[in-house]
Amino acid sequence: MLSKPSVNRIDTRLPTGVKDFLPLKAARLEFLQNRLSEVFRRWGFRPVAPAVLEDLAVLELGLGADLREKTFRFDDRQSGRLVAFPPDMTPQVARIAATRMHDMPLPFRLCYRGRVLRHAEQRLGKERQIHQAGVELIGLESAEADAEMIAMSVECLQAVGAGEFTIDIGQIDFLRGILTNLPLNDQQSVNVRTLIASKDSSGLQRLLETLPLNDGQREELLALPRLFGGQEVLERAAQTVRNPTAQRALDNLHQVLDVLKAYNVERYVTIDLGELRGFDYHTGLIFQGFLTGFGRAVCAGGRYDNLLSRYGFPAPATGFSFDLYQLLLALGNTLDSCGDQTTDILLFAAGSEKAPAQKLAATLRTQGYSVARDIICRDHQDSLDYARRMQFRYLLIFDSDDPQLTLVRTSDGTQSRITSEMIEAGDLRL
Repeated sequence: MLSKPSVNRIDTRLPTGVKDFLPLKAARLEFLQNRLSEVFRRWGFRPVAPAVLEDLAVLELGLGADLREKTFRFDDRQSGRLVAFPPDMTPQVARIAATRMHDMPLPFRLCYRGRVLRHAEQRLGKERQIHQAGVELIGLESAEADAEMIAMSVECLQAVGAGEFTIDIGQIDFLRGILTNLPLNDQQSVNVRTLIASKDSSGLQRLLETLPLNDGQREELLALPRLFGGQEVLERAAQTVRNPTAQRALDNLHQVLDVLKAYNVERYVTIDLGELRGFDYHTGLIFQGFLTGFGRAVCAGGRYDNLLSRYGFPAPATGFSFDLYQLLLALGNTLDSCGDQTTDILLFAAGSEKAPAQKLAATLRTQGYSVARDIICRDHQDSLDYARRMQFRYLLIFDSDDPQLTLVRTSDGTQSRITSEMIEAGDLRL
């Protein structure tokens, strides 16, 4: 048995909130990325690869106050300017579309994958390093475009093997219509929104009794935490609100649901008209994806029609992104069989003459198999133990003194005999 080199133990702890991914988990992460990218491709989205660093002043044009506070920033020694690691990729895609693609015809269908960094509250168990994969649909202002984002997110969840899940949709303009022009100061408005978002009906009622509102305004606000459920929520909301902006938002949701019926995905949708996520950023429909039994959203998206104008290119836009690490956690054991990346063959060669084995490995690779040569000097039993631990499917034993090769299935030790001529003829079937 080959002895391992001694290890000098040193403190190699990573900064809080970031992780290394070893081969097994990294393979599952790559599986998720590839499945999502394939869905994006099927829907006509083309990849862009934003820069890993941005000029802070430029990046902040596209960030809301919350993300600005979470941005990692530092001095650039070459330029003397502040630069930043992006905390989200949507502003980067918006910048690219507005400044690099403005001469191209709309709409833009763009997709991306990569890592972003955010300052995060560790006591809340949040990560600093976020693996994102998402799409941005730029240049379309319609219910069909909003519905396309939801239908795509459903297809993405199906593609990665998610079982039970829901897409919770809301409408920021519905809330904005009700909350705008209320006789409240900034702090009172924040307090009202916080209680609505937490669905604290009793706390909201107590607060509203202290505020200078009429009975109609109180009635509309008190209804918001309860406007959650199926499509019947829209009917209840229509009976409660009188604000024209809120009524138009309900019309938009009806139109979106009609399109989702054509996609046959409306059964995955729940409605939450009290959802306030991105109140100062989003401009219409918003949504989040949840797997049953997992408390955090694995994807989130919505309409953001004001973002590109900050980069000098007014255009409506909508999109969504997946948090791949949350998706990895949510899927759990579901990925045991479909996300594990194994290598087909470990090729063991006895004797001192290695050239025939090297040529054989090259032949197998041209036939589409993944093959690694066991270059270390050890016996075939030790090679088999290594192959099992490192997730090779087969050990192929080559002996220059034997005209036949032994193929060992690592899962159960089953052996079969084959010849080099069979391999060269393409007759090997694993």
